[in-house]
Amino acid sequence: MLVQDREAPSPPKPPKSQIRALPTHQQIRRFSEPKNLDFSTWFSENLSRIALFSLFIVTVVALFFLYNTTDTASLLCFQSQSTQSLQSLSRPQINWNSIHLVSDKTSPYANFLTEKWIVVSVTKYPTEELKSLVKIRGWQVLAIGNSVTPKDWSLKGSIFLSLDAQAELGFRVLDHLPYDSYVRKSVGYLFAIQHGAKKIYDADDRGEVIDGDLGKHFDVELVGEDAKQEPILQYSHENPNRTVVNPYIHFGQRSVWPRGLPLENVGEINHEEYYTEVFGGKQFIQQGISNGLPDVDSVFYFTRKTTLEAFDIRFDEHSPKVALPQGVMVPVNSFNTLYHSSAFWGLMLPVSVSSMASDVLRGYWGQRLLWELGGYVAVYPPTAHRFDRIEAYPFVEEKDLHVNVGRLIEFLLVWRSEKHSFFETILDLSFAMAEEGFWTEQDVKFTAAWLQDLIAVGYQQPRLMSLELDRPRASIGHGDRKEFVPRKLPSVHLGVEETGTVSTEIGNLIRWRKNFGNVVLVMFCNGPVERTALEWRLLYGRIFKTVVILSSQKNSDLYVEEAKLDHIYKHLPKIFDRYSSAEGFLFVEDDTILNYWNLLQADKSKIWTTDKVSKSWTSVKPTGKSDWFSAQADLVKKTVSTMPAHFQVNYKEAAKNNHDTLTVCSSEVFYVPKRLVTDFTELVDLVGDMDLHYKVAVPMFFLSMDSPQNFDPVLGSMVYKRKSASFNTSSNLYSAKAPAVHPWSISSEQDFIKLVQQMAEGDPLLMELV
Repeated sequence: MLVQDREAPSPPKPPKSQIRALPTHQQIRRFSEPKNLDFSTWFSENLSRIALFSLFIVTVVALFFLYNTTDTASLLCFQSQSTQSLQSLSRPQINWNSIHLVSDKTSPYANFLTEKWIVVSVTKYPTEELKSLVKIRGWQVLAIGNSVTPKDWSLKGSIFLSLDAQAELGFRVLDHLPYDSYVRKSVGYLFAIQHGAKKIYDADDRGEVIDGDLGKHFDVELVGEDAKQEPILQYSHENPNRTVVNPYIHFGQRSVWPRGLPLENVGEINHEEYYTEVFGGKQFIQQGISNGLPDVDSVFYFTRKTTLEAFDIRFDEHSPKVALPQGVMVPVNSFNTLYHSSAFWGLMLPVSVSSMASDVLRGYWGQRLLWELGGYVAVYPPTAHRFDRIEAYPFVEEKDLHVNVGRLIEFLLVWRSEKHSFFETILDLSFAMAEEGFWTEQDVKFTAAWLQDLIAVGYQQPRLMSLELDRPRASIGHGDRKEFVPRKLPSVHLGVEETGTVSTEIGNLIRWRKNFGNVVLVMFCNGPVERTALEWRLLYGRIFKTVVILSSQKNSDLYVEEAKLDHIYKHLPKIFDRYSSAEGFLFVEDDTILNYWNLLQADKSKIWTTDKVSKSWTSVKPTGKSDWFSAQADLVKKTVSTMPAHFQVNYKEAAKNNHDTLTVCSSEVFYVPKRLVTDFTELVDLVGDMDLHYKVAVPMFFLSMDSPQNFDPVLGSMVYKRKSASFNTSSNLYSAKAPAVHPWSISSEQDFIKLVQQMAEGDPLLMELV
């Protein structure tokens, strides 16, 4: 099942007409009349370009001179600084007053204006559901094509924009959009706004509007005579720890959850004790519920029915619409949502995240910004019916959801901007989200292009209002409480009992996520990261706060950082600083497998290491000659001699029976709790530039920070064998009952699939990854 037919075929070559028509500096001024210029006029008008070209020539000459007259180290230093500068995030600077209006002079609809638009992405010939959308009175359907849309696509009553037609519009966003994705709907939103849109219904071609009337439940009019001037039921804001809700419970389905709800919140299935009310008129984003196949994630889709069954889930059409107060969020999708003009800026679909995450991240991003305008999101009773076609559901496309969405919500609640205009505030948030890794710099640039295009098509940016989040929360008196008890509708095709619990597999996943959701996993990859980095993030990102991948070679595209394994401990303080709120940091090499379900009993306030694994933690007596162990022992003595008293006392107490030996630990896996992060960093500073190997440094640090009696013994029962020259992964080595397994070789996707099949004994949901 693909939401909005979100296939991801290999990108074909773009049409020549689109390449030719991509927006350029000249295209922005394409409506100017051509001029006949003599040389003096040409020189004066192109003086800045001549200056830039001259500067480029001088730079090239300087680099050539530098290369031939200075030492190699100087040149490498210069190149390193240049690379670092290019790779650092930069916030776009925009002169909003210099943006010129762009009118449609290329499409057959140049003079067409209407206020109500339905925007859909199409990849196949018109569906029956899409044909029914065209029949809705008063609404204009706009179909957006991509590289897999049939060339002869057409539907009477709709406007179709092919890739070629889109390219002719000259929007800045075209430079950033993939050719084969539904996120090209962003072009459609701009086209609709350019042609008079006041309301945009974001839809897909597999949803049928119930009774063919968008006004049956949606509030299509917010002002004027046709507006419903009535208070709206609102979730209570009394609990400051509740940041996200499952709206399906309000509409009668407790055991169903929407795509984009953090998995740790799936188990919260009780109905509201009470609601409050809010005046209508500012529900600028209206999320509709879908009967049949609602918006669910692949975890739900694959665990709640047999393969050949089609979902037909029904929600309570009599439940009242419900609004979200500031501080509480809800998943918002892109196929059954009504946007009013005050929220048109929030239609932007991110381009640097996976397709199944794009609209959900947009929804959370948009909700947070909506608070800056005094607006809010409201969820409405069933407005559409979507049919389950029982097609493959792309779990891999949800990776940005299950890994990041919970952390994103937390981030958005504490984020603040000091900008004084709304579009600058939007840009501020997009930049901050790139800094935090929720999307990349590509979406920062895309945001800048999107906002400029909005102005170019005549959109007026809204005015900022004071944020209610920063005010003291008003107490909710007894008279302000509104009672509503949702009906409990039958949950057909669900593989769970209606006893207030979810299935065992989902329950376990929630439990693991709650336990490790604030623990950072740091992984060092000895193997080829281009073949395994994504797989490791999919495997462990479901469980841990984040997965930081290190390797001997940097890979910016895969967010792999460069580090030296021999001195890996020296890189860890940077990660400690980056995730200062984390509960702890678990390090593992890619030749060691973590069975996280067997780590639940471990104390996250203690050190975890392999001191109880004899083949990993050993004592070596240096020969006294100039061998490697003797050199390392000398460095240990030198470091210990400079330690503060409490570190020295701990270390010497632990080593009193082995004062003439060197403690060596293979250190493929270990855990540093938050309370000892400062101590670890201080010890790293004491080592400084000394060439102390991590297999010696790490055990020395641990013995200095705490007594071995206080180490948590969780890793003591791990499966551990020393690697041999003829090492080859054997399935007989793996045990789902052990906390970790070493060694295990992963160098390709096929190796990863074999591993997942083994680990599925402890976590059956892993089979959805393959």
